[in-house]
Amino acid sequence: MSLAFDLHRWTRDWTPACPYERLQPLRGVAVLLPDGVQVALFRLADDSLRAVGNIDPIGRAAVLSRGIVGDRGGFPVVQSPLKKQAFSLLDGRCLDADGVRVPVFATRVGIDGTVFVANTPDVRFGRRPEPVVK
Repeated sequence: MSLAFDLHRWTRDWTPACPYERLQPLRGVAVLLPDGVQVALFRLADDSLRAVGNIDPIGRAAVLSRGIVGDRGGFPVVQSPLKKQAFSLLDGRCLDADGVRVPVFATRVGIDGTVFVANTPDVRFGRRPEPVVK
């Protein structure tokens, strides 16, 4: 049995960001995806990676990668440098304003240490959901 690996689909779903060791803990970097979407990529204190949309939906500027990383109630958050709202790095919801959220992007680290960010929030657990046929 052989597994068919579609390299074109994989490269369409993931964007290389930078080498893992270049990411500083608790500091964010902005990553530009092929379709022009900006993502804020963070290396947390436990060396895990999180990525959310870089656009602050309240301040309407691409600044979340420059936000303060910490935790609230034991959950990782980034606090916008503009109006200081905290956004969960787990699910993207704003903890200070109901109904406001940022998209969450999957991350992975390649064998060579390159960090990859999913090109859309739809890519989860390394796979894009199959289209629903009606």
